[in-house]
Amino acid sequence: MARRSGGRKAMLALRSKPLDKDSKPVLPGETGGTYQPLTQADMEAVAETAFKILEEVGFSQATPHCIETCQKVGAVVGEDGRLRFPRAVVEDAMNKADRNLKLYAQDPEFDLDLSGQRVHFSTAGAAVMIADPMKNEYRDSTARDLYDMARIIDNCEHIHMFQRTCVLRDIADPRELDLNTTYLSVMGTTKHVGTSFTEADHVDETIDMLELIAGGEEQWRARPFVSMSNCFVVPPMKFAEESLECLRVGVERGMPVLLLSAGQAGATAPAMLAGTVAQAWAECLGGLVYVNAIRPGAPAIIGTWPFVSDLRTGAMSGGSPEQGLLSAACAQMGKYFDLPTGTAAGMSDSKFPDYQAGAERGYTASAAAMAGANIIYESGGMYASLLGVCPESYLMDNDVLGACMRMTKGIKVDEASLSFDTLKEVCLNDLGHYLGSSQTLSVMQSEYIYPVMSDRDSPNVWQEKGKPVLLEKAIEKKNTILSTYFPKHISDEVDQVIRERYTIHIPASEMGR
Repeated sequence: MARRSGGRKAMLALRSKPLDKDSKPVLPGETGGTYQPLTQADMEAVAETAFKILEEVGFSQATPHCIETCQKVGAVVGEDGRLRFPRAVVEDAMNKADRNLKLYAQDPEFDLDLSGQRVHFSTAGAAVMIADPMKNEYRDSTARDLYDMARIIDNCEHIHMFQRTCVLRDIADPRELDLNTTYLSVMGTTKHVGTSFTEADHVDETIDMLELIAGGEEQWRARPFVSMSNCFVVPPMKFAEESLECLRVGVERGMPVLLLSAGQAGATAPAMLAGTVAQAWAECLGGLVYVNAIRPGAPAIIGTWPFVSDLRTGAMSGGSPEQGLLSAACAQMGKYFDLPTGTAAGMSDSKFPDYQAGAERGYTASAAAMAGANIIYESGGMYASLLGVCPESYLMDNDVLGACMRMTKGIKVDEASLSFDTLKEVCLNDLGHYLGSSQTLSVMQSEYIYPVMSDRDSPNVWQEKGKPVLLEKAIEKKNTILSTYFPKHISDEVDQVIRERYTIHIPASEMGR
């Protein structure tokens, strides 16, 4: 027993030390691809159908600029006014696309490599309400909520970028809403930021602001640290005219774009899942043609975000198992086409953090991650089928996503990991356990991941600690972050210039300045 106790003490002492990067069990960009819901023949059939949709069906409501630009690369406008893309045109755009895309952060430590099947987790959403677990109620989301969530994400190791999480319902003017959404996001985190826009001139003004933060146009174009989430298509196969103009301006000014198709299976996409995947890829590839016709090689992420309808009611069901399957299949197609791909998984239909929410988040996010999606948006915090977002949830979801990434990383198999020499030593020397072995101590931090918030204590220890409740721990941690953590990566001088040029809806004094 002395040997056993000594082994445990050594492990506890080692585990209490801060982890350096080289010894962490998971890092951003672990490689997925082990989960494959589609066979090779399935992927070929989906691809052929996507090409057929683009060539025979095409898009309605293209803007004059989109038509003119795409016709120059071989797209065709039919007598019915639909813009169609021959297969050769699509393949040419794919050949020009940036396949080794990197999303830059304000802090280079958080740059994201989207090549291959490297996996990253991101927030996202346009929630219109905050799920407040302390009051057990929903309320309108505000500008302050967005800034607070950006600061929380800056403290979540396994959430690798911050895409806007809510609508600023306390800002009525669309221009001020778009500018403040980006401003509050980049002020709250040094990670890469995703945002969105309602009008094209708002894109220009916002990029003017981002160039100011970056130090100039050249610096911005070299390391654009904000990307645009752009719903350029209204499924099925209809362009969104104002979004196309936003897309055009963003591409011209060097902003990476997420080409987002968000059809809903059984409503705005086929009820059969394979058809939904084919439509999503057709819609996004059409957007890719336009992007590369504007600027060949412009940074673009294929945003296949098909959602699921509960066909009994027609309501969206983000926490369904079909959501995980759709997201995983879209990720597989990203590998098939060798294009940087983002999808949505990790949402919950529950209203607050509870058993349902944890289960839905875990099985959908892990499916997409293990399939190799480059970015998994909506991966934490989202409730009520995207209507609500819970800030405290991100701190708990950070543990869930770390576990999903550990599953994605998989098991290393080589002579050392098969552990024959260690087994031989333990058995032949009658040690009885591996707790104190040199191998166990050397790999306990690199082979295993440990939760930050979740509870692994025995019932006795749990009781001695006062029976802590996970949600209560998350609320306490959130309050600590929001009362003490005010990022200063953007100088007061630059912030003052921004405030003189634009209407910012949170006073500098409330942002620790």
